[in-house]
Amino acid sequence: MRVNLPPKSKNNQGFYGKMRGLPGAVVQLVKQQAAKLMTFSEHADHENGSSTPVIEIPPATQARLEKALHQQISLQHGGVTSPSPTFQEQQIVEQIVAQTSLHNRNNVTRTQAYWACYRDFPELHWALLAHMVSRNGGWCMTDLRGELLPHLLNNEATEHLFAFLERANALIFQDAYPQLLLYAESKRRKLNLFHLLPHLHISAWMLPIWQDFWLYQDTALLTLGLIVNEQHYVEERVVQNPIYKQTVLNTPQFKTQAWLQLNQVGFPFRSASKDPPKPHLAGLILENFKNLSERIEFGKSLYAILFRAPGILQGAIAFATSTPHTGSRSDYWPHLFARIRKTPPDLKYQERLDGYSLKKGAAPFYSPPLQSAWPDRPLATVERGDWFTDLDEPLQHMQSFAVPVSYDLTREMCLGISKIELAVLSAQAIKKLIR
Repeated sequence: MRVNLPPKSKNNQGFYGKMRGLPGAVVQLVKQQAAKLMTFSEHADHENGSSTPVIEIPPATQARLEKALHQQISLQHGGVTSPSPTFQEQQIVEQIVAQTSLHNRNNVTRTQAYWACYRDFPELHWALLAHMVSRNGGWCMTDLRGELLPHLLNNEATEHLFAFLERANALIFQDAYPQLLLYAESKRRKLNLFHLLPHLHISAWMLPIWQDFWLYQDTALLTLGLIVNEQHYVEERVVQNPIYKQTVLNTPQFKTQAWLQLNQVGFPFRSASKDPPKPHLAGLILENFKNLSERIEFGKSLYAILFRAPGILQGAIAFATSTPHTGSRSDYWPHLFARIRKTPPDLKYQERLDGYSLKKGAAPFYSPPLQSAWPDRPLATVERGDWFTDLDEPLQHMQSFAVPVSYDLTREMCLGISKIELAVLSAQAIKKLIR
């Protein structure tokens, strides 16, 4: 469709000249960044000729779990409640609640608590998965106060996004960490204490799963059970919460976040390749956060990558061991990010990224530690209630699954930064045109 523009007067000739030049500059930027990114070789996802690694949930295990869950939901529907704890058991519950509150101060303390739990009990695969995902959550939080996003988001949008991320992060910890502590206490006492789960306000879904793990030590089954539980737990409390729908999920900023590939979860690992950068990132991009089933399958795929993809687990553990989590992206890519700002925040932004590296003479991207970006926020009252009222939907996720075909996220992460740079540069150009 052709648009008739007004005649070019002497005063508006420069304006329309800039307008004609803007699309070409934007297109050129995209082509330039894409060309640079394509020159780097991608990490080989699977060795040639090797079969795809699979996390197995044997049919006998599925049948055993389904029977136990049927019994559990029948008890719920029958109104059967857990007996009152003894005095000693009540002390255990109170200690777990206190420990959870202590470590639920902020993203950094949560992330450290998950890591300490995995170090002590490496059979708890979910604890390491949660640690790595929580690192990503912290990086997203500090991005809101970092180099790029403040050029695109106003203060109100920034506050809403942080509140959303913090609430989801804190609620999952509030629900999952007491379960991990109860397991640790059971191991210490050599006594099954999972009948105390209801007194910690844990979903009835988890009781048969923990009981099964105590007997059979099926790490994959427990991990899947926790993934399903935690995503259901935040579904009503965060994703379907009218406040977060209005302030975050249904806003243009959240849709832009998906376009800019900010829904990335990556596990740093050391590649055998000598090509920069180090470490690489293994992970995925979540396309539709608002879809419960997609979030669960996303979590399962991340678990498969972390524990079954060749070389990833060893690399991730080495990274977690050597690199304390601060919330700054300089934790994993210090050649791109810095915890201290190198340029004034009000200075006009200049393109910096050159493929996987910074342009010559360019300052690193500012990425503050969490404690510099956001103060601690007390956890508001947690909504009670059990999501587990029907068996068919959650049970469909408790099946064997394979490692994704492609999981090297290194190129996509750099492309994501390039897209944000493009958005910032475009926004600056548009502001200049309309002045």
